[in-house]
Formats: sequence, C-alpha cells, structure tokens
Amino acid sequence: MPPGEDTALDQAFLIQFTGSMAAVAVLVGLAAWARIGRPAPGLDEARARDLLGEDFPEQRIDQLWIAREGKGALARSGACALVLVQVGDGYAARRLSWCQATSAMFKNGLLDIRLGEVAAPRAVLAFDNWPPADLAA
Repeated sequence: MPPGEDTALDQAFLIQFTGSMAAVAVLVGLAAWARIGRPAPGLDEARARDLLGEDFPEQRIDQLWIAREGKGALARSGACALVLVQVGDGYAARRLSWCQATSAMFKNGLLDIRLGEVAAPRAVLAFDNWPPADLAA
C-alpha cells in the first residue's frame, strides 16, 4: 500500500464505525421509549363488566368483585368463574370452574388462583376477605 492510503482507510473506518454506533444508539433509544407503556386505568364495576363482556359475550355475570387497587376482578357466571387480571398495560381474562376459584389459596389478603397455563400460570387478586360475605350460594 502507498504510504497515505493506510490513514485514509483508518479515517473512513472510523467515520463508518461512529455513524453505525450513532444509528444503533438512536434505535436503542427509540426501542426503550416505545416500550414505556401508559399505566392501565384501575377497574371499576362498569369497566370490568365491559372487559369481561368482550372476552366472554355468552356469559351472564351473576356477581362481580373488584380487587383492591382495581388491578383485577373475579366474576361468578353460573358454575364458571371469570378472572380478569392486569398484565402490563392491559388486562387478561380467563375462565375456570367456580369450585377452583372458591378453593384457591387466600393468604395475607391475596387470592392466588392457579390457572395452569404456560402464558398465565396464576392470577393473584387482592381482596379484603375471601370468600366474600355477599357470596350467593
């Protein structure tokens, strides 16, 4: 190589490397900014009924209990229990047997319902007591 060509390659490499690093930094920053989700609004009875109605339109809700802080709900629909639990900035709904919901472990104000799914292994809902006093037979 001629004597001046080596430094020209080093400068070109340095410019390309710096530009690539800047582009990667911009993309990482954009990805981090895009992942910042807005917090899900807390549940009230109307919103919980709407969300459960979207996922289970054929189910009639007999009773509904909203978890403390509005981060979940449990509804009774005949022999079924409909569970609504906050996941990220949204809610996931699952259906299980009412017996499974009433026999779930309740400790320290948390109802731990085992769902038995890989995507949602359990739902943890904060209630003051379980089963509630207004539980219809």
